[in-house]
Amino acid sequence: MTSLKTKLFCSCPSDYRGKAPNTVVCPTCLGLPGSLPVLNRRAVEEAVKVALALNCEIPRRTIFYRKNYYYPDMVKNFQISQYDYPIGVGGKISVKVNGGVKEVGIKRVHLEEDPGKLVYKGSIEESPYTLVDYNRAGIALLEIVTEPVIKSPREARLFLQKLQSILEHLGVSDSSLEGAMRCDANISIAGGARIEVKNISSFKEVEKALAYEIIRQRSLLRMGRTVERETRHWDEVRQVTASLRTKEEEMDYRYFPEPDLVPIELTEEFISSIKKAMPELPDARRERFMKVYGLNEYEAEVLVSEKSLADFYEETVKLHNNPGRVCHLIIDDLLGILNLKGLSISNSKAKPEHVAQVAGLLDNELISIKMAKYLLKKAVETGSYPEDILKAEGLKVITDKKRIENLVNQVFKEHPEDVEAAVKDDKVIHHLVGLVMKLTRGQADPALTYEYVKRRVNQLRKTKAT
Repeated sequence: MTSLKTKLFCSCPSDYRGKAPNTVVCPTCLGLPGSLPVLNRRAVEEAVKVALALNCEIPRRTIFYRKNYYYPDMVKNFQISQYDYPIGVGGKISVKVNGGVKEVGIKRVHLEEDPGKLVYKGSIEESPYTLVDYNRAGIALLEIVTEPVIKSPREARLFLQKLQSILEHLGVSDSSLEGAMRCDANISIAGGARIEVKNISSFKEVEKALAYEIIRQRSLLRMGRTVERETRHWDEVRQVTASLRTKEEEMDYRYFPEPDLVPIELTEEFISSIKKAMPELPDARRERFMKVYGLNEYEAEVLVSEKSLADFYEETVKLHNNPGRVCHLIIDDLLGILNLKGLSISNSKAKPEHVAQVAGLLDNELISIKMAKYLLKKAVETGSYPEDILKAEGLKVITDKKRIENLVNQVFKEHPEDVEAAVKDDKVIHHLVGLVMKLTRGQADPALTYEYVKRRVNQLRKTKAT
């Protein structure tokens, strides 16, 4: 839960990323003798907020338990978690899948403390040693457990994308931070036991890991071997899963109530106050985008898939009030440029001001669509403003009719074979227009150019006919 300033049971800062190993720690998060946990009230508030957003029921009583196990990253040999009295139960999320809507049930939402982090030299299998950094130990972790209704790796990815958008709109998670959202994916196929793949770092990797596991498990069953219950690690470098350990059963954890923390009573007043402060969530925002900005369902769905993208869109529309134009520039052009460069909207140099300027230039017919794409690409790469690029590079749409006519005449003179083909076939006219655009580096007004090319071709046809 990246919205918190301190850890779940102590006052250590939650901002541990980038800090020297084992420096953001205290006796409580290190589990030293005599230290006592004190619950972070804000963590409970944020957890209830998430449970409400996921349409969960909120039990009026929640209890923390000790989950006993030993791994090097769990310094106390137990984890303070929740068991049969979680924060939320019985929720659901609607996810668009294959043109339809699938409801994914939420079994439970509960709070627990994060363990430390194991650090390897190279891959987990080849590292000659393991180091432990306890800076992360004690960070508030909100675990969301789904019902077993997800049927494919793609469905899993779509569900996680929707979940992340909800968490970002709530303000409880920042996906740009490393490890802010991790996934433990459970998967089984007919005839085999359930396999858990731990701590997958991205949605794409979740889809890849599950696809790999399906192939691996089917191969084992075809060979007459048994798929045994275990926990596996996803190796992103080699794109394979590797066995970590035999999967524990619930009884192995020996849950019992945490003696140093009292049960928590969640009053109706407490829950109501959180409900009143709930922000606009993705589904409601999508409906508003369609109603207020006149977008279609697909456009609105894409824009609200990430809070940062939806915010970027609305900021741009405030600067240039043409919602449709802005939407098309972002979805059709800007996102494609960002994907090619492996960037997100939040770490791009292109800002709402850049897109608003491009939209204004297009609306005033000062640039062509091709030039708009070029200006957005330059904005992403350099952060330069479109109007400054136009001045520096001398780019401007050519709308002077006499100049367009001269350019068309030049192309007709230099490409007689293409002209001859255009006289016979209208489709070639577009090729001649393209030659004019190439000659002017995309600056010639496309509509005006087409008009003059078409006129010249028709004149030649009349001449031939007579």
